Amino acid sequence: MVAAPATGDEVHNADRTVMLNGLDMRAASGEPIVLALDSAGSGCSVVVAAGERVLAAERCAAARGQAERLLPMIDAVMCKSGLSALALDIVGATIGPGSFTGIRVGLSAARGIALATGVQSVGVTGFEAVAAGLASRGHERGAGFLLVALESRREDLYIQLFDRAYRPLGNPTAAMPATLDEALRGLIGAAPLVVAGDAAQRAADILLPRSCTIVIEGSAPDAAGVLQAVLRRARAGESRVKPLPLYLRPPDVTISTAHQVAGW
Repeated sequence: MVAAPATGDEVHNADRTVMLNGLDMRAASGEPIVLALDSAGSGCSVVVAAGERVLAAERCAAARGQAERLLPMIDAVMCKSGLSALALDIVGATIGPGSFTGIRVGLSAARGIALATGVQSVGVTGFEAVAAGLASRGHERGAGFLLVALESRREDLYIQLFDRAYRPLGNPTAAMPATLDEALRGLIGAAPLVVAGDAAQRAADILLPRSCTIVIEGSAPDAAGVLQAVLRRARAGESRVKPLPLYLRPPDVTISTAHQVAGW
């Protein structure tokens, strides 16, 4: 395990050299080797990267079956990258909101890898992954406040509001469609708004017209966004928060007594 840098300019693990396709390569700007996972929402994806340089990636669009798919996908990206698990510095995963099973599959995988290798384990929300992914591409940044809307697979929406620099304004919440526009207008009035996430279009359709509304298509949480969120945390020295599942409403399944005792 290697401590995260205090600033983006400080070299992290500068002596690490990894093998990729027979060539010596250093992590971009001396930044950590990261395995990023997402299995909480409407798909399943895995990325391994040296800093921001993606070495290998896998994605599956199926909304179910993460328990069967995630570990083979992890094996595949590690094989493609030419790295062993011992080369990793950080493993990051989405903590929710989303599928009860998907969240636990991702966190269990991250926890297992961290325990087996001694690497740092980091959890990020799906909202954080979307915002970090957009910010890394400069996508519509500064065009307006950012509303990240995620599917709950029910009538309500999971939402979180961010400022123009994509910093969070308040905590994530579950909101009914009928209350969304009024709540937003109470916070930001009719200011320009960027809407992202896998429920972006559904949220935008609910809102009353404003000066400008930009809907970002194809902006569901994914491992690439998790990677960017993990790197942002590491550069800010905020990557040592224990990853715990985030639920915005009670699960639809009953947890066994054994799991409750174990802290799950």
